[in-house]
Amino acid sequence: MSQDGQDHQDPQNIAWSIVSYLLSGILVWGGVGWLLDRWIGSSPVFTVIGILGGCGLGIYLGYMRFTRP
Repeated sequence: MSQDGQDHQDPQNIAWSIVSYLLSGILVWGGVGWLLDRWIGSSPVFTVIGILGGCGLGIYLGYMRFTRP
């Protein structure tokens, strides 16, 4: 354990962090895509792009955060 009483390398903490990266990326970038679709008046093209991009960025952030020493 670390000095502040929390173990930041606990597998449960890592799993919840990765899930939160994925969900926040999907919600934020999916929301941005939805707003662009509403503003432009297009079909849900930007919403799908935002959701996929947010998922990809969430995976990337989780990978970069927990694979570096």
